[in-house]
Amino acid sequence: MKRNYSAFAEDIPPYSGPKAARETHADLKQLSAIPGHIYTRPELQILPGQRRFSKMPWLVPMLELLPPTSIGHLKEWGNYNKLVHVWESVTAMVELWHPQTNSFIFPEFEATILLEELEIMLGLPRYQRGEELAISYTVEQINSWSILAYISTKKNDLYSMTSGMHVHLLPIAQWITSQCKRKTTNYTAIAKVAAICICGVILFPESDGAISFGNLSIIDSISEGMKIGQAVLGFLYAGLTSAALGGPFYGSVIALELWMGMHFQFRTAENPNTECKTMLNHPLAYVGRRLHMSTRAWCKTAQVKGIQAWRQYLRSLTVADFDMRP
Repeated sequence: MKRNYSAFAEDIPPYSGPKAARETHADLKQLSAIPGHIYTRPELQILPGQRRFSKMPWLVPMLELLPPTSIGHLKEWGNYNKLVHVWESVTAMVELWHPQTNSFIFPEFEATILLEELEIMLGLPRYQRGEELAISYTVEQINSWSILAYISTKKNDLYSMTSGMHVHLLPIAQWITSQCKRKTTNYTAIAKVAAICICGVILFPESDGAISFGNLSIIDSISEGMKIGQAVLGFLYAGLTSAALGGPFYGSVIALELWMGMHFQFRTAENPNTECKTMLNHPLAYVGRRLHMSTRAWCKTAQVKGIQAWRQYLRSLTVADFDMRP
């Protein structure tokens, strides 16, 4: 049943002028006032050692077997096994996340992860201005089982790939490997299924080697020409909110570390001819060169070790240090 505007408007408090608005905004930014926020529980360790972010030993071998007709741009993610997550920096960032404003609250300013940034960093299809009117919503129920039918129509095979509302990626990768070794010509199905494995690991990690049925449908929609940047960003926001309130972090930790690195980890080298090897091991070096980050840069946080040091660094960060221009 639709709710008329007059009933909705009764819930909106009247505007009380700029001074009251500033005070209300100042209250909203107080992380310590949020019940259960990890900002008030510095002893809580929520991220290190969680298996959902462990390496996937099957990912790179699977990519190396893909036929050229299927691979397209997918092999750009083949270096994922070389990434090393710095959990202390991620934890310190999550402590600054505000669940209501969807932003990080620094002492001097606040910032958030923008859709445009996420699309560039992860190489996602990009939204263009003015596309809002072209967006349509379907009321037809999405049948996730039909997506898995690319792999097999046998019930035993399908049930071995699923549990509850989750899909396991390892048996899917094993199917891809078998198809490639047999040199089958089902290139479209191989490409679609490979995208499920890659995007599941990088964009929608929920548990170790598994994704939800809902995210399976989102990934499959790429092949239909749909853009998924908003879904990835919303998933990351939800994961940050969960972690900030002491729950599990299930957002894309790769996207978060890329964003952190792009904004405040690097500065230009004093000598333009000197190459810095720090870039060779940073996540920004493994995203298909989307940002074209120069190795002629120095890592400003190379000496920041441990959770306390990261907290001190982030809580003394200035706008000038944050606003990096690659």
